[in-house]
Amino acid sequence: MPINALNQLTTRRLRILWIVMGALLLVSVMPLWLYHRQVLRLSEEKLQDTERLQQNEITRSLASETVQFESSLREQLFSQRQLLALTGWIQNVDAPAHAPEITRLLQNIVENNPQILYVTAVNTQAKGESAGSFRADADPFVEVALKRAFTASIQGLNYVSEPFGVGQDNRPALVVSVPLLAEGQFTGMFASVVSIDHLLGRLRDASVRDRTVFIVDVHGHIVAHPNTNEMVPGRDLSTTSPLVTKFKDLPQELRATETMHFSLPVKNKNRKVEMIGTYSTIPELRWAVIAERGLDEARIDAGVQELTTQALTFVVGVTFVALMFGYLFAVGITRPIREPSAAPNSTSASKCAAPPKSASSPIPSTTWQVISSATSNA
Repeated sequence: MPINALNQLTTRRLRILWIVMGALLLVSVMPLWLYHRQVLRLSEEKLQDTERLQQNEITRSLASETVQFESSLREQLFSQRQLLALTGWIQNVDAPAHAPEITRLLQNIVENNPQILYVTAVNTQAKGESAGSFRADADPFVEVALKRAFTASIQGLNYVSEPFGVGQDNRPALVVSVPLLAEGQFTGMFASVVSIDHLLGRLRDASVRDRTVFIVDVHGHIVAHPNTNEMVPGRDLSTTSPLVTKFKDLPQELRATETMHFSLPVKNKNRKVEMIGTYSTIPELRWAVIAERGLDEARIDAGVQELTTQALTFVVGVTFVALMFGYLFAVGITRPIREPSAAPNSTSASKCAAPPKSASSPIPSTTWQVISSATSNA
């Protein structure tokens, strides 16, 4: 067979082979890939909708609990103020005549409410009785907060301080105060240092599956955060969290819940992680409950990554089967083309291989014997 004909036949077989294999791959793998993409898109939408609903429920529930916590605490202070008014002690809580009774009253408040770490009742000169598990004058944050509370009480205002950490473990705490009034005149202040460990426990319970839930004030400072080692009370998050920045820009009296998509840089990596977060405002305290979660963790938790792995494994298996059957089909298609064309080529090749006869070739001896016999008979 000539080399050109052999090359043409080989080229034709390879072309048919690739066409058949490509067609089988296109028919088998492409629909699977499109279906997988569609399933991923629907799963992503469902995932984000579910996370949005969960975050809305968590932040609204915690915001409601925080309001109830603050209202309950303030009602206790109001009731104690009313008791001071009924006994007449509200005129001067620092009077030596009833100092033992007031001290006993304050101790009962601390003993009956473990959330109250310290309580004090002072007169117009900021002098009075106190009770609690620690000394307020030994903690500079508590001392500053009590001074601001006293200034607010002089103006007749109820006061809730900015958050601060108490003790070596930075337990989140606040100063809550109410003014003491007798016949409309300022006579002193009733204040308490309140631990918000109860709210911190609720935040930790809600911060599961790589979801983080925390509380910030209107200035963007942490009120309570489940990570008390790094996110201490009072730390400013307004420059690092888009959710906190958005909350700061809202009107203080607005009650709202909103979900946002944003990106945060990853530590020690030159990339950003896609996040979804929700905030619910607390106008009564000018706080907000914030929940945020990375979408990568949410996809892993929802099984999207496992679905992708299984789909890729299945596609690889289908591709291998398609290639194998494509090769067999291509060989079967090219075989009828090869066999008919092989017979003529072999005949011509045998003809070409036979040496041509020449006129000068010697005549075999058998031929001379036949000729001699015919001549003698004649």
